[in-house]
Amino acid sequence: MAVLECAGLHRSFGSFELGELTFSAAEGRVLGLLGPNGSGKTTLIKLINGLIRPDGGRVTVCGLEPGPASRALVSYMPERMQLPDWMKVGGLVRFYGDFYPDFEASRARELLSSLGVDEGQRVRQLSKGLRQKTQLVLTMSRRARLYLLDEPFGGVDPASRDYILETIMSGRAEGSALLISTHLIADAEGLLDDVLFLADGKALLSGPAEQLRRERGMSIDALFREVFRC
Repeated sequence: MAVLECAGLHRSFGSFELGELTFSAAEGRVLGLLGPNGSGKTTLIKLINGLIRPDGGRVTVCGLEPGPASRALVSYMPERMQLPDWMKVGGLVRFYGDFYPDFEASRARELLSSLGVDEGQRVRQLSKGLRQKTQLVLTMSRRARLYLLDEPFGGVDPASRDYILETIMSGRAEGSALLISTHLIADAEGLLDDVLFLADGKALLSGPAEQLRRERGMSIDALFREVFRC
């Protein structure tokens, strides 16, 4: 069953146009949204999350068009850090628990501790990497139907990425779908069930990751480098 469905979706910004995009993300699957800077990945994620409206086409989450009901089913981690820097990490955990009925505070505290994040510190005191880890933990500690992760590895040191990947896979709710946009394809490739390659707002290539590996005789990372070779 599809958690996310996009049909003929498009949106224009001046000379840039995203669309016409038709794809879906099914329960239990991880969809990799892959493309160079400026390809439209963040715009697409904002459309799915209802932060901007499409000019045409349709996007639904569990059959719901973007709005309060659909957003309650989506756990979104933006590319840029959105945590208020004056708050303490422990305060953020309590805030998320008050704001999101599906938030699991005990899991968040367990993950923060294992990642070395001190709940007594204010966000402004954390390094860029620890802020990124904190935001990811808060995102993945919800029992959402759809997780949207926009560049979740930015600022995270290579030694921590394996643990972050494990957190992503073990943290998501059963029956959920996950859409992940990343430039670090080699690190994330083991997560990906399906891929969608974007360039200049258009879908260049999409399908099950394993099928593409067999047909092309190369990894998704190598395929990305071939498709987007300068």
